[in-house]
Amino acid sequence: MHTQTILTFLLLCSLFTNPVIARPPNYDESKVAPYDVPDPLSFANGEKLTSRDQWPQRRQEVLAIFEDQMYGIIPPRPAVMRTELIESGETLNGTVIRKQIRMWFNKENKGPKIDWIFFLPKNVSGAVPAFIGLNFYGNQEILPDKEILVTDGWLRNNKKHFIADNRASEKSRALSAAPEASQSWPVKTLTERGYALVTACYGEIDPDYDDGYTNGVHVLFPPKTRPIPGNYTTSLAAWAWALIRGMDMIEKEKAINSKQVTVIGCSRLAKAALLAGAKDERFAVVIPNQTGGGGTPPAKRDFGENVSFQNKTFPHWFCGNYRKYSDNEEALTFDQHMLLAACAPRRLYVSSFPKGWFDPYGEFLSMKAAEPVWQFLGLPGLPAEKWPEENVPVSSTHLGYHRRPGEHGIAPFDWECYLNFTDRAFKPQTSNLKPQTSHL
Repeated sequence: MHTQTILTFLLLCSLFTNPVIARPPNYDESKVAPYDVPDPLSFANGEKLTSRDQWPQRRQEVLAIFEDQMYGIIPPRPAVMRTELIESGETLNGTVIRKQIRMWFNKENKGPKIDWIFFLPKNVSGAVPAFIGLNFYGNQEILPDKEILVTDGWLRNNKKHFIADNRASEKSRALSAAPEASQSWPVKTLTERGYALVTACYGEIDPDYDDGYTNGVHVLFPPKTRPIPGNYTTSLAAWAWALIRGMDMIEKEKAINSKQVTVIGCSRLAKAALLAGAKDERFAVVIPNQTGGGGTPPAKRDFGENVSFQNKTFPHWFCGNYRKYSDNEEALTFDQHMLLAACAPRRLYVSSFPKGWFDPYGEFLSMKAAEPVWQFLGLPGLPAEKWPEENVPVSSTHLGYHRRPGEHGIAPFDWECYLNFTDRAFKPQTSNLKPQTSHL
């Protein structure tokens, strides 16, 4: 084939497979053009809310907009959902109860599944509050415990985590257990403070790449038509759906107080946690940790990651209807502060770190734009008029925020802030045993 013909063919392929051309991110505050944020306390027809009992209706309207225009529809609970106790025992020198539960969505043990792991404090009485969130690399990374199953789901290849051919390795055990780990799940700290932890690996739910929604739990609710409908369930919606199914499971766990559950996540999984927390009022606290664009920061504020880049780079995260807002953010009739507001009147805590791509200042601005909803409902807002300094958390009983230096992830400082926030809400019973060092 002639060289020019080959080049033309490649160009056409590029245009058809990557129709959205992402514009460069802006990191200059002086170049952020003025923008208007939609009023979360006005209905889509412009009518302002006048009484608190109108909020549930407005909240449902907001959620419907986000599902239709951005994340896709979050399906209901499937007709079949079974849980199977795979293994249980004690860990961390007998201070923690470990339960591994497999969730099935067929009458037979086949098809998609989710392997959840519970860590329950042993040295407290009564039902305890809990954190639930999805992890990136598999349950086996959380503790140096050989009883924990190595995930057999899809994982993004990563040499540092010994992931090859999109599968985990035995070598990855306990990699997230070190204090400096970027996605750490501090089981010891959580359980000593009286909390349970429930987690599963996100790749087992839906592989994190553009596969046309043919794998993972998407086989339970495949697209009914081609081309795929503009509001079809995305990967983010599927991950949020799984967290909601996790809440279904927690309600049957007697050791956990299902009225005191916090949903948490980091980065793309913070987006999923925020979406699940906004959607399902059973989550008492919602903590999106460093979401990046498409989560907490306003899309209309042109700083860092933009809608054009999101749609080009992560087409499986956002539904087809969201494509029309690429380089067209002014057309948005909604923005991310409204998703935060959909968590009201429950508790919400947002955190940032110094990466312009994630627009940390925008995250704070979204909190302030959502704050009037809590105040309208007679609850305290966020006690900060200006962007707080690093390492200075600010919170009321219902809203919290901090930013810190360092790397992307959930750091020990973040967990300390989150636990102080949830302690005020739940008053958990702490362990009366002295901290011990694991020798598993």
